Amino acid sequence: MTDDAPLILTLRMDDASFALFQAMRQRHFPAARNHIPAHLTLFHHLPGARIGWITQELSRVAEATASLMGRVAGLRFLGRGVAYDLDCPGIERLRAVLSGIFADVLTAQDRQRIRPHVTIQNKVAPAEARRLFDDLSARFQPLAFEATGFLLWRYRGGPWDAAGWFPFGGSAGGMGLA
Repeated sequence: MTDDAPLILTLRMDDASFALFQAMRQRHFPAARNHIPAHLTLFHHLPGARIGWITQELSRVAEATASLMGRVAGLRFLGRGVAYDLDCPGIERLRAVLSGIFADVLTAQDRQRIRPHVTIQNKVAPAEARRLFDDLSARFQPLAFEATGFLLWRYRGGPWDAAGWFPFGGSAGGMGLA
């Protein structure tokens, strides 16, 4: 029997950056709706029935990819929430590579261009979101982060179940993505 629960692919961050994003998410995301850790989503819905092929491809790409350096460049007002905008051309190139590999199974949402971000607040009243955005914007300072691998998750309607971790292992020359 196969597990058809959809797969979500996120980017693993260095520990310090993840800790910052997670602390902000814990502080500002409505507790009743905060079932998952802070994350940067690469793909929202890959077919769970194809997990063998997907993990094989993720392993291959991760092994050939060096860590990606980027920066937290600013804040994004989401209307009913707030996210940190991330500037990292390597993420966009890496996602383009994966989009080519997974092209035949991508949903319409996952075919769209990525705008890398980490959501720290969502599903609140617009005025509350605006207050947080204004407050964080007033004291925002860019900071560096490092993407260190892929995290694969199964979505079953609530908290995500871990389905795989794929650390980057390539040199700066691997796949030209560093």
